[in-house]
Amino acid sequence: MFERFSDQARRAIFFARYEASQYGSPFIETEHLLLGLVRVDKALAKAFSERGDGSAEIRAEIEQHIRRGERISTSVELPLSEQSAKVLKLAVEESDRVGHRHIGPDHLLLGLLGVEGSLAARLLQARGLTVAAVRDRLAPPSRRSSVAIDEPHVDQAKLMLDSFLSGLKSRKAEESIEFFAHNGQFIDVSGRRWNRQEISKNFEMLFAPYAKKNAAFVIEETVVDESGLFIASVLWKNAILASMQRIWLHRMSVVTIGESEDWSILLIHATAIQPQ
Repeated sequence: MFERFSDQARRAIFFARYEASQYGSPFIETEHLLLGLVRVDKALAKAFSERGDGSAEIRAEIEQHIRRGERISTSVELPLSEQSAKVLKLAVEESDRVGHRHIGPDHLLLGLLGVEGSLAARLLQARGLTVAAVRDRLAPPSRRSSVAIDEPHVDQAKLMLDSFLSGLKSRKAEESIEFFAHNGQFIDVSGRRWNRQEISKNFEMLFAPYAKKNAAFVIEETVVDESGLFIASVLWKNAILASMQRIWLHRMSVVTIGESEDWSILLIHATAIQPQ
């Protein structure tokens, strides 16, 4: 069910389940989804308070409307309430409406706003959040009222990149390939270019140097160009295989494209650096 959900969206749902268990609720309600969402979306949390992080304020207001029960063990699987199930359905529809591959926090936010009468929707609307405003953030650049990429948008790109790179040691290949755009490409250290289909079939082999236990990366520099592409330079240490004994440093140039939090990798170009 959650294959298309981004890492942040999945974390929001995970935290929602946790919040429901802490409040002793037999169901994951819309207010729990909202609490999960503000945990992972700091920009949204700030929207709830003029003084900064509004997560505490939204929690306090939610607690005015709900009754706390006996805590439920986090090992107990809690189902979504009817309203929360509708939130996820609407989130999928919002993603499909604009042609996004992933379902992210903004899609969940639209889902919450779309369930009229729910506690989460009432709290969001009371703070001036509207479906139109959130949809404008998700619109393709040619249809946005402003094409400027703000700091939260760039932060989402950095989070995506860090998640992809960190996950090379643990994430399954079929999960990692989802970070690539449909026209994504990889150029390996020998200069060979691989398309997305080829990357998918050969993922473990292509990224084996970076999945080694002692391999480590540092994001050296990032830049956003005028067309909205997020570009990063990544230095890998100890990216070495038996056949590459003299090459222990790699540098990756990573080009990503995104709309709101839904960032995808267009190109990774890896080059080998000889040790000095």
